[in-house]
Amino acid sequence: MHASPDWPLGLAHFTCIGVPPVDLVRLAGRTGCASVGLRLSPAFPGAPFYELPTGTDAFRAMRRALADEGMRVHDIEFITIGEDFVPASLSGILEAAAGLGARRLSVCGDDPDRSRLVARFAELCDLAAGFGMGVDLECMAWRRVASLPDAVGVVEAAARPNGGVLVDALHLSRTGGSPEDVRAVPPGLIRHAQLCDAPAARPRSTDAVIQEARAGRLPPGEGALPLGALIAALPHTASLSIEVPITGTVSPEAHVRANLAAARRLLAG
Repeated sequence: MHASPDWPLGLAHFTCIGVPPVDLVRLAGRTGCASVGLRLSPAFPGAPFYELPTGTDAFRAMRRALADEGMRVHDIEFITIGEDFVPASLSGILEAAAGLGARRLSVCGDDPDRSRLVARFAELCDLAAGFGMGVDLECMAWRRVASLPDAVGVVEAAARPNGGVLVDALHLSRTGGSPEDVRAVPPGLIRHAQLCDAPAARPRSTDAVIQEARAGRLPPGEGALPLGALIAALPHTASLSIEVPITGTVSPEAHVRANLAAARRLLAG
């Protein structure tokens, strides 16, 4: 498709993970974001996240902030489907997410037993459907689901209408993927894409790949990833968000504004 500079851009929570949810919504509203993602579960042990249980003061404050700003929650993250994963354990998070209007749950796959992984992804999709939500599987170089075709294979094997894939520009590159792989995904499966940039060369070790993903991303258009071709390959129905974790001493607002401006230049070009 032809990219439009008016393509709505969301703000992934990881972009400024130190900003609590209510403040994130206010920040997104001030900077012109179309939506926010919320990290309500740790991406890895010890990683920052926020809890917003249904019925709590924090939950009510979040609903007020969303209404005040005319903001929506696109996705909740981040869940790892490992060998000990129990889908039912997410009922509380999904209830809260649905109460905030979230549409998708973002997950990665790290179970070595493929049939069990597919079964649990399907079970999670069924659970999420009860809350009016879908589930998007993201590939990462250090996880068992380590390529976009692999993620598509799991989603297709699970065969749930609310199952989809999430394309992260950095993970796509670092797992050997390309915009052509994105173009080859069956229509309707790509529900969400995250924009960032990076140098062309893949870090040499797995630890370095992980470190780059968590603290080494660049604003869109300021690296060497083929972002223009990626955007052109995405379906027009996919949600776009910025995921460039903040580093250094820049303020969250300045960081978000700079990344949004960079993404707009990319979309306009």
